Amino acid sequence: MSFRTVVIEKRSKLDLRMGYLVIRRDDDTTRVFLDEVNTLIVENPACCVTGCLLVELIKRKIKVIFCDEKHSPCSELLPCYGHGESSGKLREQIQWDTDFCRLLWAEIVAEKIRNQALFLAEKKMNRESEMLMEYVQNIQSGDLSNREGHAAKVYFNKIFGNSFRRGDGSAVDSALNYGYSLILSAFNREIVACGYSTQLGITHHNTFNHFNLSCDLMEPFRILIDRWVDSCRFLQFGTKEKHRMLEIFNQPFFIDGTQRRLDDCVLMYVRSIFKAISLRKLSAVKFCSWHKRELLLKQQCEK
Repeated sequence: MSFRTVVIEKRSKLDLRMGYLVIRRDDDTTRVFLDEVNTLIVENPACCVTGCLLVELIKRKIKVIFCDEKHSPCSELLPCYGHGESSGKLREQIQWDTDFCRLLWAEIVAEKIRNQALFLAEKKMNRESEMLMEYVQNIQSGDLSNREGHAAKVYFNKIFGNSFRRGDGSAVDSALNYGYSLILSAFNREIVACGYSTQLGITHHNTFNHFNLSCDLMEPFRILIDRWVDSCRFLQFGTKEKHRMLEIFNQPFFIDGTQRRLDDCVLMYVRSIFKAISLRKLSAVKFCSWHKRELLLKQQCEK
């Protein structure tokens, strides 16, 4: 079972040999068994990666993220065809029922806001938590009244302070962007592996966004990054903090009554989404929770 996240910080040559990732740096050589690798993050853009290794990484469905000169994720490696029936899946995706997709989006938004409300309650911010739970009750098909946007304003102001603004370039904003990009990459991999296109979204339809569907589906998972960033309260977000954030992928989460690693939760959730669309049943969707207590609270809220 793959479980390692390998981060390449310094200028190196990455090669493949006998099922191992070989990392050559000056006079030093390190080997990592590929069966154990779940994610490879190439932080240094001066690294050299052989074609043989890239092909093997694709075959093994190992998540590969490339970073720019600021050590921020800028691209990733995805197969052209991740499934034996990709063409059939694409035709199916193009014909998805629009009305059901609007209902599904409302359900995804409700789960996202519900997670935010539970986090606020966890931090004893009960008034705001109750406000968000009211938003959940008033979500319309397709979220036409933009409850998601209203909830985000209340939520971010309370968690990170009134002075915080998304896109302000602060340490908190940089951490959120980095974490969200890691989550997005996990969704890209699973969507492609299921044979669908990341470009054709449920609600996101930006012509210039290659990951519209991933952006749609990942929304309820953003809370996992939010909680980590809030718990750290750091003044800067550098290489050390980025490596610490990778711990999230090895932490236990809960889905469908079982305890799983984050990548497994993403896989189960994504597959449940496609099953729900195929069957036109919202009840088929399996959401992820960060703690059993929150899972119980959600069940109570839904009642």
